[in-house]
Amino acid sequence: MLEIQKQYVVDMAKKSSEWGLCKHKAGNSSVRDKETGYVLVTPTTIDKKLLTIRDIVVMDLDANVIEAESGLRPTSECLMHLEIYKARPDVFAISHTHSIFATSFAVLAKPIPAVVYECAILNLKDGIIPVAPYGRPGTSDLSNSVIEPIKRADAILMEKHGAIAVDKDPYEAVLKAAYIEEMAEIYYHALLINGGKDPGGFPAEELQSWAYPSQIKFKK
Repeated sequence: MLEIQKQYVVDMAKKSSEWGLCKHKAGNSSVRDKETGYVLVTPTTIDKKLLTIRDIVVMDLDANVIEAESGLRPTSECLMHLEIYKARPDVFAISHTHSIFATSFAVLAKPIPAVVYECAILNLKDGIIPVAPYGRPGTSDLSNSVIEPIKRADAILMEKHGAIAVDKDPYEAVLKAAYIEEMAEIYYHALLINGGKDPGGFPAEELQSWAYPSQIKFKK
């Protein structure tokens, strides 16, 4: 069932591991199928480097397991994925990571300002990577905590936990997760260089004003 979509999830999980955004069994990934509405998600307690398409669990938005070919349970944080898909109909892929710099700011519940213009791809409606309040993993508190922040950005931190990136495309979701970590690292170094003083960031309206240069012309 949905073998292509399962492969997308495997690729997301392995790419996040390859890029150092998650280690061993940490983090989780999912894809929502446009036709059926089913959510395909990584299982719990398996090293991402060992993941195969047989291990990917298929669920509906009501948390019913439709298929678990390997007999594995879905990630305990699957409720969080389901709530995000309900809150953001435009989203079809979610990458949840535990990268070091981003998680360090999540521990402090400190939003990351748009310190460089590349933040424009993260759809930051308020000019920051916001922080979802703490919720214990695997609980409704966690899944509910991300709903409002994810409406304001495609990239959020989870207090004392990690980061989430969303997109309509699986690869782009992981790429956004990588951008979160890059922005967090740049912000960290800017704070160090600036003696702990916040360098500030671009306002939301500036981030949303970018357009491809109209001066560039293509021959017909």
